[in-house]
Amino acid sequence: MQHAPAARPLLAAALSAALTLTVAACSAGGPETDGPVDAAPVTTQAPAALPSPTVPPALTRGQARSALITEADLGEAWEPTRGAATWRDEVLKATAERPDCRRLLDVLYTEELFGAATAARATAALDDPADEAQLHYRITSHRAADIDRTLAWLATLPDTCGRFTSRAASGAARDVRVAGVTLPRAGDARQGLRVTVRGASADAEGAEGAEGAVLTLDLVAVRLGDDAISLTNGGLGEMADDATWTAVEVGTRRLAEVRRQGRAQV
Repeated sequence: MQHAPAARPLLAAALSAALTLTVAACSAGGPETDGPVDAAPVTTQAPAALPSPTVPPALTRGQARSALITEADLGEAWEPTRGAATWRDEVLKATAERPDCRRLLDVLYTEELFGAATAARATAALDDPADEAQLHYRITSHRAADIDRTLAWLATLPDTCGRFTSRAASGAARDVRVAGVTLPRAGDARQGLRVTVRGASADAEGAEGAEGAVLTLDLVAVRLGDDAISLTNGGLGEMADDATWTAVEVGTRRLAEVRRQGRAQV
């Protein structure tokens, strides 16, 4: 009992030393850790709220609509559409053996050249009743790199799908030809195809078979920054080349002006 008072200071000193060592070890990360324990940054903003550099700014719906072409741009023969042309189901709803050719037919039928668009879009559909022609036009927003990949794919199709056979669900076979088409120097990048669908009995030199020429259709895409214009223009009569050219030239100029007026604020 005489030694108890001396033991208390020794015990207190030992506990104090142990506590000091523990704090020092925590601050240094400890000998068994690979790095500082507080290496992860602390933020008061939820990760979902942080801006993503991979998501392009998008036009508002109003801006996209104001950039559309109209029947007044194409001439007096054109008017707002009265509905989908019958040849869309009869000729374009078909398949093919080669994957790229099958994908092309899908694009011509669905008109989703860049896949399901996630950004604001606007569309216009115009008819030329005299030639049974129809022009569909749309504006979407995507990453520029994704648009360019699609344009590069279109450029390969005259080689990979220059000529192939399509087959409808009914079993009807048709001869399909794919070639490039001349476009105005519009936008940052552009690519166009002319697709001709004939009766399956067309001969190797391209002479028309019993069914004759069925459909001539232009498929065009233009990139302007991270916005894309895509259009199809086709019909059963004589091809209206000037309509495709005008739609690309006027439409791109109009979209460029809308972009200059300001992007959507998100």
